[in-house]
Amino acid sequence: MNDPLDAPRATPQPGSPPPAVDPELCRRTIALVGLMGVGKTTVGRRLAKVLSLPFRDADVEIEKAAGRSVSDIFADLGEPEFRAGEHRVIARLLNGPPQVLATGGGAFVHEKTRALLREKAITVWLKTDLEILARRVTRKDTRPLLRGKDPLAVLKAQAEVRYPLYAEADLIVDTGDGSHGRAVDAVLSALKQHLRGAA
Repeated sequence: MNDPLDAPRATPQPGSPPPAVDPELCRRTIALVGLMGVGKTTVGRRLAKVLSLPFRDADVEIEKAAGRSVSDIFADLGEPEFRAGEHRVIARLLNGPPQVLATGGGAFVHEKTRALLREKAITVWLKTDLEILARRVTRKDTRPLLRGKDPLAVLKAQAEVRYPLYAEADLIVDTGDGSHGRAVDAVLSALKQHLRGAA
């Protein structure tokens, strides 16, 4: 009887990293945390492609589950109810196979969600200067926490509360104002160093 391990290798399947990627990078979910505008979704999607992992955006999954937009949930139910629903969705995602997960800016602030992410994923705080973020977030009118407010003032207030909690992430990657490709490279480098240190 032929050993199936001797069979010819086919094209890598989802979840199988390209030959140049350390397979250890793909064994756990990688969760990206950070303030709005830092690039969690864009960087996460590119990182997932490099690692041949599925990509999930927590906000998109919340909207699918609720059948309504994040903005509407905030407006109709308030932030506490939104965070409770967000926790349930993230818990479901973390029970699935390894993936790259982009979380909402406030997800890691929620104590139970933060504990769950730290238990079941490698958490990466994407960090960028607030002035850069303020410039980026003005390009979209879809952020409920910015409605009718000064973006930089909102970001400063969020940073004061959230930065000490984001600092509990496994890794901190300063992405600066460079390209998303550079940010992905920086995350990959940090992940490799983290795994070497954990070995």
